[in-house]
Amino acid sequence: MTNSAAALNPYAPFLGDQDPRAVLSATPSRLKNLAQRIGAGRITEPPAPGKWSPRDILCHLADCEIAFAFRLRQTLAEDRHVIQPFDQEKWSAGYSGVDANEALATFSLLRRWNLLLIESALPGQANKPVIHPERGAMTFSTIVETMAGHDLNHLGQLERLAGA
Repeated sequence: MTNSAAALNPYAPFLGDQDPRAVLSATPSRLKNLAQRIGAGRITEPPAPGKWSPRDILCHLADCEIAFAFRLRQTLAEDRHVIQPFDQEKWSAGYSGVDANEALATFSLLRRWNLLLIESALPGQANKPVIHPERGAMTFSTIVETMAGHDLNHLGQLERLAGA
């Protein structure tokens, strides 16, 4: 991994040499397994003050899947689309009222929809350019790799919480 790759995708270290599409495909079942291991009694408990609970992480992943869905589609539909960043802390304000199973189901359905798009777009559209206002020029593939690295980051958090 080069320094420029890490600048474009801050989650690149989590992905390493793994196939991003395999990671994306496996994430929903891994999340379901982790949620079951954590259990209903601990799913809403944050590990420390100011930290997200496992439920909050599942909600965040569902929100991110919505954002990634838009980014992927805009990248394919427009020339040099500029990605709209979002404030994850502001988006997380309503997570306390969301059921963890609903968040997981939403994520899983959206992920399936996104995987259908990704499979149809790759490899032909892999190098379609897109601009991130904070990271610069990237490609459709960079978004896919970012999604996979982001998954692995949060799966690691949930693994630690499940083992606690």
